[in-house]
Amino acid sequence: MTMLESGLPEVVDDQEELARFLTQSGHYNSVMVKPAAFLPNPKDQETSVSRCRDEPVEELWRMGHHAAGERTLYGAAFIRAGSVRQILLEVHSHEPPPKHAVIKGWPWNDDLSLQKAQQKELAIRLASAAGPPLLKTTVAVKNGS
Repeated sequence: MTMLESGLPEVVDDQEELARFLTQSGHYNSVMVKPAAFLPNPKDQETSVSRCRDEPVEELWRMGHHAAGERTLYGAAFIRAGSVRQILLEVHSHEPPPKHAVIKGWPWNDDLSLQKAQQKELAIRLASAAGPPLLKTTVAVKNGS
């Protein structure tokens, strides 16, 4: 088995928990993650996630601030890699940074309305599998604060 620099195996196991860091206030509420949080970045056609295993919350927020960059970090949504694969999307390790992974396999086609509808349907299923988000307990802070 090939190991990455982070010490994690290259292949993301179905039981691994993935964190999608929430950097937009419209991507969640106190009881649920909204589908928009999982939509792919149109530039690279992927959704960035972190492999979080059993990270202590302090390490999770450190990873989140790194992922957020200059954006505000509000919280994190969690989903198992197997739940992603159940809806026929893929999860691949993508280091650096350490523990980074991507959700791939989103529909892309010439009919933008169809593409948007297909992506939204998959994002709804991911949000349903994610459950409630873990929110920062204090006022949302900017990276480095």
